[in-house]
Amino acid sequence: MIEQWSKNQGIEFSNTVQYIDEEGLNKADCEHFLCLLKKMSSTLSDQKTAAKELRLLTKKHPCFRVLFCDSADAIPQLLKPICGSDSFGSVHPDLQEDVIATLLNISIHDNNKKLVAETPMVIPLLMRALRSGTIETRSNAAAALFTLSALDSNKELIGKSGALKPLIDLLEEGHPLAMKDVASAIFNICVMHENKARAVKDGAVRVILAKINKQIHVAELLAILALLSSHQSAVHDMGDLGAVPSLLRIIKESSCERNKENCVAILQTICLYDRSKLKEIREEENGHKTIFELAKNGTSRAKRKASGILERLNRVVHITHTA
Repeated sequence: MIEQWSKNQGIEFSNTVQYIDEEGLNKADCEHFLCLLKKMSSTLSDQKTAAKELRLLTKKHPCFRVLFCDSADAIPQLLKPICGSDSFGSVHPDLQEDVIATLLNISIHDNNKKLVAETPMVIPLLMRALRSGTIETRSNAAAALFTLSALDSNKELIGKSGALKPLIDLLEEGHPLAMKDVASAIFNICVMHENKARAVKDGAVRVILAKINKQIHVAELLAILALLSSHQSAVHDMGDLGAVPSLLRIIKESSCERNKENCVAILQTICLYDRSKLKEIREEENGHKTIFELAKNGTSRAKRKASGILERLNRVVHITHTA
């Protein structure tokens, strides 16, 4: 009807009229997207130009993230320039940064998470990026693993792939640009119990305690340590690495209630698994009443955990006196 009315009024439609689809993209946008993917198999100059534009499009326009979900070949085409190289470090820095950033942008879209993680080349490529990319690339690779690990099935896949080790290595390296993304990724992945054992085996407790003792990202790393403390092997590592004095010090010195909560929660778990550490805590209580003060003045969760430790201390003292 509109077309007929326009003809009757002498109005002609331009040949450049574009038809918008249900995702908010028009035909020209879709054709441009396919053209950019094709350039990813062209010369280095074309690859860099296309990768830069794909990064910007997927950052600013969520509709372009959807396109990657609609095409089975889109992700392999995107990754082809950096998958074909024997050494990730030999890939042009701008190209590696833009491709990994685009992969991160794609992963933000909920419907893409499963597809991205289950594309065979993705997780191995992210692991390579964590080890040998530029620091921006490494940070974005960690962020991609974080957002992908929102799905439980992806947590399992990422853990089994061995991605925790390069994340922990990057955490140990301690570059300030990457620390928060790495910590977030490790935390999310270790929500799955099987991955806690993997993290402990890969040295997570040692690295985390070393950073905490240097007062680096204490809140984020205490949260990971509290999560890992539900695994017995992690508790053994904490005992061997002298975690108890560090945790007691934070309770005394920190003004952050969440940090105190995590510290006392970890200490309670250590007490459950390792009675020998009760001596250290008892000595602290005799001198400073650190746990007693938390049981009296802490948050409800901190009070509950601190009271549990005090009860255990009292039971051990009573048993010793009556033995």
